[in-house]
Order: sequence, then C-alpha cells, then structure tokens
Amino acid sequence: MRTWIFLFSMFVISACQVTYSSSGGQFSGAGTFSVETFKSQTALASPIYAQRLSEALKDLLLQQSPLKLAERNGDLRYEGFVTDYRIAPVAIQGNETASLNRLTITIKVKYTNTLEPSLSFDRTFSKFADFDAASDLLSVEEGLWITINDQLLQEIYNASVGNW
Repeated sequence: MRTWIFLFSMFVISACQVTYSSSGGQFSGAGTFSVETFKSQTALASPIYAQRLSEALKDLLLQQSPLKLAERNGDLRYEGFVTDYRIAPVAIQGNETASLNRLTITIKVKYTNTLEPSLSFDRTFSKFADFDAASDLLSVEEGLWITINDQLLQEIYNASVGNW
C-alpha cells in the first residue's frame, strides 16, 4: 500500500511542472516567439526607431530566454506601435531657459501567449531619458534610444515572460 501511495505521489509531483529559465522567466512550455516589426503612429518617431525597437526585442528574448525565433506565429507573439515620441523641457533655470530636455517614448504592445491565453495582454509602456538642452537632438538621439529601449524592453520582458 505504501508503495502505491509513494508512486502516486511521485506521479502527481512530476505532472506539476512549470518551465523556468536561468533568468527567472516562465515560458508556459513555449518553444518559439515572433516579433512583428513595430510601427510608428506618431509623426516625430522615425521609422528607423520602430525597426530598431523590434530588433532589440528579438535580441533580448534570444539572450534571456530559451525560446527560438520564428518568422511568424510563434507560441509567444509580440506586436505593437510607437504611440508617442515627445521632447519637452524638464529643468527650467532662473532665466526661464531649459537646462535639460526629456525624450519620452510610449509604445503599445500586444502580447499573445497562444498556449496560455489568460497571460496575453494589450498594454502601454512609457520611458524617458534626459539630455542637455544645449545638445542637438540628432547628435544624442541614438544614445537616448538605447537608454530608453533598455528600460522599455526589460519591462515588456518582465510583463510577458518574466511573470512579475
């Protein structure tokens, strides 16, 4: 009788399995992901930015997960839009000129988990980076993209497969 109880217990325990990676992600048994190239829905955002954001998301998932990239229809699917790309002064000096400007980028992401649809979402993410107001935006824009994308992509990762 004890043998049967032991075997039944072992069967139940082995049947309850969740897949985690070394980076802490939960992948619901998914093997692939796909990322549709993000589109820009704002005049100020360069199409190049949206493309780089998409490529950076692919790179992050390849580096931090055991998932394989699929051209289309992955088990986990990402698509989205750049909905806001705004520059505004943030640090006004005594003479009413800005010493810092802020680039804020907002994106809307649709994440579809085909294996566990309850984990899917449509969510907006927004991050910013400040730069010296005396700087020409074109000369600092690429560096700002990298800073902002690092934050945006980690937040998307955490919301989708990081299970945070």
